Amino acid sequence: MNTTLVNPAGLYDGAAVGMSQATLDPGSGFVFVSGQVDWDTASRVRHHTLEGQAEGAIGHLMLVLKDAGASLQDVLQLRVYVRGELADGMPQIAPVFARHFGAIRPALTGVGVASLASRDTLIEIEALARVSRKAA
Repeated sequence: MNTTLVNPAGLYDGAAVGMSQATLDPGSGFVFVSGQVDWDTASRVRHHTLEGQAEGAIGHLMLVLKDAGASLQDVLQLRVYVRGELADGMPQIAPVFARHFGAIRPALTGVGVASLASRDTLIEIEALARVSRKAA
C-alpha cells in the first residue's frame, strides 16, 4: 500500500520518534491523524488549562487535515484522551468541541487516562477523516 506522510511545517517534528502527524491512503482517501496535543515546535505545552489545550489540539488537527486536503467537515471519528476522570473535564472541553464540530457530529470516544505525552499535556485528540478521491 502506498501512503502519503503528512507533516505540516509549524508543528512539532515527530521524526525522532518515528511518527508522522498523519498518513493519507490516496486510494481510499482515508486520513489517519496521530494524537494532536497543544505543543509548540519544541514539544512544549502552550496552554495550561484543559480548555486552552483542547483549542490548541483542535487547531493542530485543522492544520494536519488541511495539509492532507481535508477539513473538520471530513472527520468521521475522534478519540479524545483526557488526563484524569473524563467526566471531570467535560465541562471544560464540551463547549470547545461543540464550537468546532457542531453539526458535523463525528463519532467520538472519550477516555480518561493516567498519563499522556508529557507531564503537562492534559488532552490528546486523534482522528480519522476521509477526503474525496479527487482531492486525494
